[in-house]
Amino acid sequence: MISAAVKQYPTGIRRTVIVATCIIASLLELIDSTIVNVSLHHIAGSLGASTTDVAWIITAYAISNVIIIPLTTMLSERFGRRRYYIFSIMLFTFASFMCGNSDYLVEMVIWRFIQGLGGGALLSLSQSILLDSFPPEKINVASAIYGMGVAMGPAIGPTLGGVITDSYSWNWIFFINVPLGIIAAIAAWVVVSNQRNRKKSGAIDWTGIFLLTIGIGSLQYVLEEGNSKNWFQDRAITILAITAVVGIILFVIIELKAKTPAVNLRLLRHGNLAIGILLNFGMLAILFIGIYAFPLMAQIDLGWTATMTGLALVPGAIITSLFMVICQKLIDKGADRRILIAGGFFATFVFSSWFSVQSADSSWCGLFWPLLFRGAGVGLYMLPAITMAVEGFKGSDRGHAVSLSNMARQLGGAVGLALIGTQISNSQAVCRNTLISHISEYNAAASQTIGQINSYLQSTGMTHSEAGAMGYAIMEREIARQSSLLSYLASFRIMAVISLAAIFAVFLIKRKQKTTAIRR
Repeated sequence: MISAAVKQYPTGIRRTVIVATCIIASLLELIDSTIVNVSLHHIAGSLGASTTDVAWIITAYAISNVIIIPLTTMLSERFGRRRYYIFSIMLFTFASFMCGNSDYLVEMVIWRFIQGLGGGALLSLSQSILLDSFPPEKINVASAIYGMGVAMGPAIGPTLGGVITDSYSWNWIFFINVPLGIIAAIAAWVVVSNQRNRKKSGAIDWTGIFLLTIGIGSLQYVLEEGNSKNWFQDRAITILAITAVVGIILFVIIELKAKTPAVNLRLLRHGNLAIGILLNFGMLAILFIGIYAFPLMAQIDLGWTATMTGLALVPGAIITSLFMVICQKLIDKGADRRILIAGGFFATFVFSSWFSVQSADSSWCGLFWPLLFRGAGVGLYMLPAITMAVEGFKGSDRGHAVSLSNMARQLGGAVGLALIGTQISNSQAVCRNTLISHISEYNAAASQTIGQINSYLQSTGMTHSEAGAMGYAIMEREIARQSSLLSYLASFRIMAVISLAAIFAVFLIKRKQKTTAIRR
């Protein structure tokens, strides 16, 4: 039953500080999920590690992140939300400091794993705190604030990491978290209420926690490392994939039978939550495909600097914020959220299709408009999808719904990166072989081009044999560049197909779901 007492919501400066605290905490976690990517080469050189081994810095963080997210509500009920929130912020902050001071790869990986345990809790708790700080009629405002962080955090990470690494050193991508983390922890202690579940008399679901750790942890590892290890050609990937399937199936069975489950999967019988989770999964898959593919294409194939690439994303980020505000106003006035989400995926489809026909001559100005479509798409589909996944729930049930939707987004991003990484690797090989098949003395265009290159090189003083060898080397580099560009363009076509499929899925959503409290 829902209490008849009127709940008091924070107002004025108190609510402003709560919002600022949650934004800082969320951005710390979201930015750190991608900020390390551009600095791996520098970190590898500093720690004396190979580029393959140093990837564990990303993998360790992702695994601990996805394990802790669904357990956040259970832990906050056990220890008190404010206490657990502050502990998570301080754990993340201390681990960040230790990452920056690491001298060995193993040391860095351990602290990154611990950092992920702290960071994963920040997402779900920040969203829950924001939702509890606004009355039900303003839930869209809270979701819009949270959605801006979800949309912009991963995009800001690579640019910020590149600027810090180039201007200072890689250590500062971790040290920058320390003052912000301390500020967030102090603010949380002052303004966040210490809600706690008074009906937590049941035993801790250790079996569910163990199976979740094994199942989801193994799945995240497979998604993170599968492409680099040729997927199921690697024995470890095969074993962990089987472990993930078995672990997740057993986890679902145990949680549906448990009296006090670690993760309340019974909530999934509500259709809008289930569809909302699927949309959140697809939403982050699409978002991460764009975040991964565009910066790499721009810097590797178009010759842009990290600064140019980062600046190219700024207008789109502004449009995302603007469209989130517009979307929130429209929903408040009764607009059909299905139309808004479909419109967002359609804008993403336009962006993806537009990008898929670019060339090596594409300019910053030429890509400006399609990137605005991407920003508009994110702004339209992000807010309704986030809101829908938690709509209709109260108290502990809402906390579990928040955790499930955040886990879906985390896994969606991992699947998106795994999908696009595999596609780009395979497509590069196919494109290269296709292009090479046309380079021969029997192809008039290729023969003429090679002849022109050789003539120019000989005019600079090279011998005929030296010019021939250099000419073929130049052609090889150009083939590599063209095959790389073609593979990235193909990735945007995949993004377009996913967006188109999502448009049809949107209309499975029920128009409205009544607010209800669900018994466990």
